[in-house]
Amino acid sequence: MPEAQISNGFREPRMVVRKFLARPQREGVGATVRRSIGRFELKYFDPFLALDEFSVSAPAGFPDHPHRGFETVTYMLQGTVVHEDFEGHRGTIEAGDLQWMTAGRGIVHSEMPAPTGVQKGLQLWINLSSKNKMMEPRYQEIASKDIAEATKDGMKVRIIAGEAMGKKSPVYTKTPTMYLDFTLTPGAHLQQPIPIKWNAFVYVLEGEGVFGNPKTPPTTAHHLLLLGSGDGLEAWNKSLKPLRFILVGGEPLGEPVAQLGPFVMNTQEEIDRTIEDYENYTNGFEKAKYWRSEALSL
Repeated sequence: MPEAQISNGFREPRMVVRKFLARPQREGVGATVRRSIGRFELKYFDPFLALDEFSVSAPAGFPDHPHRGFETVTYMLQGTVVHEDFEGHRGTIEAGDLQWMTAGRGIVHSEMPAPTGVQKGLQLWINLSSKNKMMEPRYQEIASKDIAEATKDGMKVRIIAGEAMGKKSPVYTKTPTMYLDFTLTPGAHLQQPIPIKWNAFVYVLEGEGVFGNPKTPPTTAHHLLLLGSGDGLEAWNKSLKPLRFILVGGEPLGEPVAQLGPFVMNTQEEIDRTIEDYENYTNGFEKAKYWRSEALSL
């Protein structure tokens, strides 16, 4: 038996197959994002449409805009973002908080930063299957204090979705998904199972770590690592500082993708109908006709 199988118990440990540096770019109105999925090198990683690490200070932000056909997952790392939509839903997402928004048949909303300081976070777009694209919109919002956490052998994990170290997230995902926020102290060694048929990736937030093969050079912050097939990931912190990264996995939908900005459907015809619905305020966008966010009204 190969040494790797003896050391971790995985029948097929996942290796890194591609690596990207997420470079800063402009998005929204004056905001800066580091986009790793959803850029020209990696348009789609089934079922993931986009991953942005954002940094925004007022008056910049993400004013009124629509979505249809997928879910947005906002996870705040620093500061505060105020969210409001055309259904009258309004809330504040603070550091460590999670908002899991299922846009379904249609949402128009705004995401604007607190008036002072720099607000930082992650936003992940997860595709919905054809049978769920026109479902009613919904939210799952979890305060930082209510996110499941576990610690073991110099490692801490916050379980945004899925399961790790015997703890489960209360979040229900239409598209089966795991989303784990790991912090490894120097010398820590992680072994995390991943469903074998799922696609998975790592995004490094702080420090540097070794992933998949212990003999590879360390990966630093703002890098995305696509993982190959297998049933688990090994990671090592061989540095003298803490390592923080997210591990995200999802069950591929295996369906065609037609996308025009914030609209994601299966065919071009469905995109054309979505544009008509949005422009004519029909089929889910009725309330967009007269709604303007408070932020835009100021």
